[in-house]
Amino acid sequence: MRHLFRYLYAPCFSLGLIGLAVWLVGYLHATLWLLPLLLVVAIGLSWLAESWLPYAVEWNQPRQDRRRDTLHALINESLNALGVLSIPLVAALLPIGTLWPHAWPLWLQVLAAIVVADLGITLVHWLSHRSALLWRLHAVHHSVRRMYGLNGLMKHPLHQALEALAGTAPLILLGMPVDIAALLAFAVAIQLLLQHSNVDMRIGFLRHLMAWAPVHRFHHLKYGTAGDVNFALFFSVWDRLLGTAFHHPHYRIASDDLGIGSQPDYPDEYLAQLAEPFRDTAGHQAPPPLPVGLQRSVEQMHTQMP
Repeated sequence: MRHLFRYLYAPCFSLGLIGLAVWLVGYLHATLWLLPLLLVVAIGLSWLAESWLPYAVEWNQPRQDRRRDTLHALINESLNALGVLSIPLVAALLPIGTLWPHAWPLWLQVLAAIVVADLGITLVHWLSHRSALLWRLHAVHHSVRRMYGLNGLMKHPLHQALEALAGTAPLILLGMPVDIAALLAFAVAIQLLLQHSNVDMRIGFLRHLMAWAPVHRFHHLKYGTAGDVNFALFFSVWDRLLGTAFHHPHYRIASDDLGIGSQPDYPDEYLAQLAEPFRDTAGHQAPPPLPVGLQRSVEQMHTQMP
């Protein structure tokens, strides 16, 4: 049973929950306010799966971070909801186009929105590891010292706003309807839960397509630029194009591999994390060296980057 669960969890969690949301909103015409409730259910299912089959048992133990991560999730998802609700106002103020493919099936409209948004979000994410200013905001997300579903929703609100703007601005200008925007926001939240999941999942060849936890964990390595890999939110193809795709099937990531190597004392409290990007950074130090098990693979990958 556990062996089968390892292989079925990721596709069933992703396609099942996003598909359920599309069916409820698009075909049963349920209110969009059902989506936050469905997200709460998804968080509960993620927690149950992590408890039953964890990738790292110690990652299920809070490190004085549960309240903080809950605050990040509540505030960031509330901001997402406000962003969706503001679309009619934006449409009234800007010259919104009429190119949106309303005649397409709803599921195909959602998929198209995901692909476009994924590209914009991925590029901002990639730039955030190359711009010192953007990194200050993005570092909040990289300060985690354990990986589990809920901390996928842990971001500085300003950085989340930049990603959301890059991902949704083209869609809004094309005339994206509010229901598609709401389903897109829900799909992003589900993907973030799955991408940071502590479930000991197996995804096999799907790692070449989907940026799920076994791929994304390497992005959170604390060893300097070793984590400058696997930037994609949904689809690994963007990392193939950027030359940043990386996977080491035999390296098992532990708590000691996570965090920000140059800032081991990064603050843990919510308000302190909001303020940290605007503080002096003179206290940075050299990151720790790569473990022997990773060194050759990471160095080879970086020499092949464009």
